Amino acid sequence: MASTTRTARRRWTRELTGEVDGIALDASGPVLLHGYDPPAGGRWIDSAIPGRLSALERGTGEARWTSPCEVGYGRGFGAGLGRDNDAVVLGPSTHGHRIVRMSLDNGELVAASDIKTFDEALVFGDLCLTASARHVSAIETGSLRELWTYTREGERYHHLGRSGRRVFVVFSQESSRRKGVLCLDAQSGAFDGLLLAPNQRAIHDLAVDERGAVLLCSDLENALPREILIDYLVQGGDDESGQGAVRLALVALEPTAAEGDAPLWFESLAGEDGDLPEISVSADSGKLYIVRGALLEVRDALTGRLLGDWAVPGLDERVAWRVAEGAGLLAEETRVSVFELPA
Repeated sequence: MASTTRTARRRWTRELTGEVDGIALDASGPVLLHGYDPPAGGRWIDSAIPGRLSALERGTGEARWTSPCEVGYGRGFGAGLGRDNDAVVLGPSTHGHRIVRMSLDNGELVAASDIKTFDEALVFGDLCLTASARHVSAIETGSLRELWTYTREGERYHHLGRSGRRVFVVFSQESSRRKGVLCLDAQSGAFDGLLLAPNQRAIHDLAVDERGAVLLCSDLENALPREILIDYLVQGGDDESGQGAVRLALVALEPTAAEGDAPLWFESLAGEDGDLPEISVSADSGKLYIVRGALLEVRDALTGRLLGDWAVPGLDERVAWRVAEGAGLLAEETRVSVFELPA
């Protein structure tokens, strides 16, 4: 019997006076909300405009505090909780990109440092990871000191993920424009091998937690080891796609896997790449969350088993979306909501 899609239960929602451009949600602690007031006419002189950071109670949405933030609105953003009762925010300012620490008690600025320009950032208690087209860097969360930078000629960098001591980076080769996934040591930045060779036309997204690394790939056949691909084709896999069709697919791998290792599981998604609405994936506490428009599908990250699906009002209009410990934090332009999800 086909499962019935339910509507996710909204725990709370808040309407905002300005616009939101970034959020953070950890396993515990407050919700962090970064926003700004758009200028009249939508025009401003600098490449970044001033921002503000708010901390909201996780269970009720009540505001703890709102404070001006040295990180503004513009290119690149990252936020999370540090280990010293602080919020950590990375992004643009009127004087280049910065990383700041702010007290969770009252929003007071604790420390700030200039950093390299980036497009994507992840914040963890011990370090922050940033990526631009030309480099991947790690910054110590407490001291705001850069630990390492990785770059290699002929490569460009796109998405980031982390599981323990391993950092996963979606990269492309400039010569072929094909994408793969490389691995770095989180503490030293040393190259730690390939997870997936650069043979994909696109890797649309990457979701990583302690149980697996899930790739949203453009080409299932090139993502599978030869023996597994042969078995899959013999059993009739993709028999409707036609010879040479490029198939959007989910491929889950062990966090410790190397190039050529068998996946934990994989699945070809209906239709060819480009025919589907926008899909994104995220992972938390052994669960994979798949967003398709306003629909959220939840799976066991280790096996791919479907755990349920929900309609999440406003998810198709999201500015940002985060999941942690059974809470789904959704930011729309002028509204933020928390939904109940399976933990």
